[in-house]
Parts: sequence; structure tokens; C-alpha cells
Amino acid sequence: MEKIRLEIIGMSYSQSQSGAYALILGEKDGKRRLPIIIGGFEAQSIAIELEKIKTPRPLTHDLFKTFAESFDIRIREVIINKFSEGVFYAMLICSDGKTEIEIDSRTSDAIALALRFGCPVYTYESIMVAAGILMEEDTESPKQDEPAEDENLAEETSFSEYSLEELTQMLQSAVENEEYEKASRIRDEIKKRK
Repeated sequence: MEKIRLEIIGMSYSQSQSGAYALILGEKDGKRRLPIIIGGFEAQSIAIELEKIKTPRPLTHDLFKTFAESFDIRIREVIINKFSEGVFYAMLICSDGKTEIEIDSRTSDAIALALRFGCPVYTYESIMVAAGILMEEDTESPKQDEPAEDENLAEETSFSEYSLEELTQMLQSAVENEEYEKASRIRDEIKKRK
């Protein structure tokens, strides 16, 4: 079966499931999107890697990468290989240079690991047909791909009122306290000012 290359388009808080997020994967050089509902922990792990936030201690996916690399095991690619009853299934294609092995994985974990290993993510045409969404060019805009804010986040004070020095201290504190979503928003405010 021919594989279709996917890339991360965005992630937003799920309006339909409390505590869940919608990860949007897009067909590379195509208009179809694959929305996948994932848990908060996996969403946080994906966001941290996308934003290149350094954590004081390794998260589970970072630990897995370090463990695998210590034994010369690499993830060559991730394949979202099944869609059944609203659930996506994935495989990690791993290699030690001599042997290749397929490992079953939750799709959210597979994406978090693909980011860390820098490997491609694929799916099949049958899955795009069953679960994909076609985006029209004139209705798609960069704003739609940005993460939606949780109601609690919208209530928080804007970071624009803080000085750059205060923001830097707040960023350090948020990372140390493992408040990665907050750290990401603070980092975005710092970037806006530079």
C-alpha cells in the first residue's frame, strides 16, 4: 500500500471531550486533514517538543528516546495504520541498523516519539478516506490552525503587562514547576517583543 506523508498542522482544546485535545495532521502537499483526539499528557508532550521547551527532568517520551538511543535503536517512521470505531492505531518502525521491527503504539505516543526522533509520519489512503477532512483553500487560514484557548487560560492575566525581565523569571519558574502550557504562552509573549 502506498503511504501518505503527514505533518502536524495544529492542536487545539477539544470542545467535545473534557480534558482532551484535537491534534490536526495534514497531508503533505495536500488539502486533507486528519483530526485525532488525544489526551492532555500526550498533547503537552507534543507541544513541548514542537516549541523546543527544555524541561528540568525528562518526560516519558524523552526517557523512551534516551533509552532507545542508548541501545542504538532508532524509530525510522511512524505509520497510522488502522482506524476502527473512531480510534486510530499506529506502528513504530524501529531499527538497530540490522533488524527492523514493528511496535504497536497509541497514535498520540507515536506522534510524540516521531517528533523526538525526527522521523516521518505516514498513513494510508483508506484511513484518509475514512477519517480525513478536505479543507477548501478559501476557507483555510493560519488562524484556524492555532490552538484554541481553554476557558481557564482566557481568564488569566495577559502577560503583556509584565517587563521582559519579569517574563524571563516567570518562564523559568513555569518550567521548573512543570507548567508547560503557561511556559509556552510566556515564551510566545517574549518572542513577540524581540
